[in-house]
Amino acid sequence: MQATVDKNNPTPEWIDHLRSRFPCEREIDRVLTRKLTRRPTASFSPVSLGTLVKGTEELLRSDLGDDFTITDARWLTGGASKLQMAFTLCWEEPGVGRTRTPLVLRMEPTESIVESSRLREFQVINAVKGCVPVPPAYWVDPDGEFLPYPAIVYGFAQGVTKPTTGVGGVSGVGTNLGPALRPALAPQFVEHLARIHLFDWGKQALSAFDVPATGTTQAVEWQLNWYERVWEEDANEDIPLMRLAIAWMRRNMPAVDRMSLVHGDYRTGNFLFTEHDKQITAWLDWELAHFGDRHEDLAWAIAPPFGHLAEDGKTLLVAGLMPKAELCRAYESASGLPVNPRTLAFYEIFTSYKAITITSATGYRASRGGKTHQDVLLAWLCGISPMLLDNLRVQLKEVL
Repeated sequence: MQATVDKNNPTPEWIDHLRSRFPCEREIDRVLTRKLTRRPTASFSPVSLGTLVKGTEELLRSDLGDDFTITDARWLTGGASKLQMAFTLCWEEPGVGRTRTPLVLRMEPTESIVESSRLREFQVINAVKGCVPVPPAYWVDPDGEFLPYPAIVYGFAQGVTKPTTGVGGVSGVGTNLGPALRPALAPQFVEHLARIHLFDWGKQALSAFDVPATGTTQAVEWQLNWYERVWEEDANEDIPLMRLAIAWMRRNMPAVDRMSLVHGDYRTGNFLFTEHDKQITAWLDWELAHFGDRHEDLAWAIAPPFGHLAEDGKTLLVAGLMPKAELCRAYESASGLPVNPRTLAFYEIFTSYKAITITSATGYRASRGGKTHQDVLLAWLCGISPMLLDNLRVQLKEVL
């Protein structure tokens, strides 16, 4: 079946084959199936600000009636995956009264470098407010009923993702926060991660999430199924190293000893901070959040692309903040949870597999197929795939 598939024109039979071969959470299955079902006919075309304003007005009108106005609509830069529009809403905010609120619309393109659920993002942001700083989430259009594609409306948070005079690539790659900011931001980075993993999510409204069984490998298997399915859906060429990696991971899945909320993209570049007081003001990009093993977030945070060498030219600062061993010790102290080296090594391999899938499979296909406004950026991100593959080779050599 694999040899005869045209991935740009997937058949219903092939889609059903993938769904049965790689069972995952219901909402993830829905989103991935929607992507493939729409792929043959859906192509990206530029969306005007006027179209976004009109769709946003329709979304808000379904909740607020006509007692509001939208002003100051403008494109918001940043992010490798979603269309973003900033605007100001004049409205009667419950518990506040008549006010002007700066907001952001975050909307899918035709296909994204990471296909995800706006409903899950909306639910998890509302769940964790009060646990860690997040922008308030106000409205969601999970199926693109009012807007061209699924979208979320959330509050505009103050801050920057990197120093205004600093160095850093797109999407947090190689961001250098500098020696003046690190001592202030590093403890917050670790403390917030510990809070997320200790968060009591049991009574939260998270209907778009399935909860794996603690003490089993179910959470790991769902994640492997998710990303191997995406690899099969999007990869343009077979890479034997990726098949070796997934085979090794399936043979060595660690059981989850404590079920935690996992951010899924916890790293430098996904938090905002204010430079005058060096405070983290908001954690962004919750689209990959799920329930699973805390080591998964740790492994993603310490991935080499998000770090850089210290001023001595020798020490790797993971997340651009501190050495790996120091981060793990600080996390254990903040959370009271142990970091298992073998489990962390497993998730470091999974991190590489996931990053390669995102950049060289989905990123390539969305860019090559003209499915996104960020085609140039996604093509650039494909260029880091050889580095990621070499890192995966080294990781596998250490465990085989």
